[in-house]
Amino acid sequence: MAGFGHAVPGRRVDNTEIERTLGLEPGWIERRTGIRSRYWASDGETLSALAAEAGRMALDNSGVARDDIALTLLATSTPDHLLPPSAPLLAHHLGLTRSGAIDLAGACSGFLYALTLADAFARVHGRSVLVVAANILSRRINPNERASAVLFADAAGAVVLSPSSEPDAGLRAVELASDGSGYDLITIPAGGSNRPFKGDIAGEEFLMSMKDGREVFSRAVAVMTRCSRDALARADLSASELDRFVPHQANARIFDVVCSDLGIDPSKTARTLEAFGNSSAATIPLSLSVAHATKPFIPGERLLLAAAGAGMIGGACVMVHSP
Repeated sequence: MAGFGHAVPGRRVDNTEIERTLGLEPGWIERRTGIRSRYWASDGETLSALAAEAGRMALDNSGVARDDIALTLLATSTPDHLLPPSAPLLAHHLGLTRSGAIDLAGACSGFLYALTLADAFARVHGRSVLVVAANILSRRINPNERASAVLFADAAGAVVLSPSSEPDAGLRAVELASDGSGYDLITIPAGGSNRPFKGDIAGEEFLMSMKDGREVFSRAVAVMTRCSRDALARADLSASELDRFVPHQANARIFDVVCSDLGIDPSKTARTLEAFGNSSAATIPLSLSVAHATKPFIPGERLLLAAAGAGMIGGACVMVHSP
């Protein structure tokens, strides 16, 4: 990973504001999720602009010339429009005139899937890739549904992947998973081709809904733990040999259980949930960027990335850092 970047909107929303709206006692959200605050976009702020801010930071941090970016991948569940994709606009904002660009819809695991594709592209074609994950979930939250209203946030994170002469650099192992039996646990029911826009569909059906929070918790822990174990085995590494664990920031209890199940020292876990909330696919690259700014990654650092989310899809990656 040659460069890192992240961005959030200007409006910070503390728990007290949401707790008052939902009639919750003070401290309820933090006790159950680990979140203290999150950022929500204001009117006029767009997904592509937020993604461009994170992408610009990553490009500047990497030192890679704009003309050397051959592919731009945007992992998002909240594109500016259903059509066209937002990635070409992102590339345009960043002056990436020699780059292909495409959106990827992988929900909370979208960044891991994009990273997997980007690493393969960089290895096979010997050219650099910009990977951005961004979401404006505040416009999809049902403010009356506690399960989703307390969790979700707006943010963007980005990394630049460049070819490396080190054979062990980049992704050492990847384990991806999907379980369509949990397809309806987290949904936006209307707006797709199955239930297109029509006047007789209630407005709340265009907002996010979580059917069973406990089931989501259980499945997320299981997927992240299993995929992490398998990825570590493929990389011939033990949990104790990891330098940092960067999980999807869905809920502090989820990644604490995963960390415990895997035997990872909690001090190695990147934690941005408290200040930034759950921005779905954006949480891992945002956490990478924040972690790098706090304590820069050094060549040879071994990282475990893991996520699970709507679909149900998930995965884990073992990555060896090489600037």
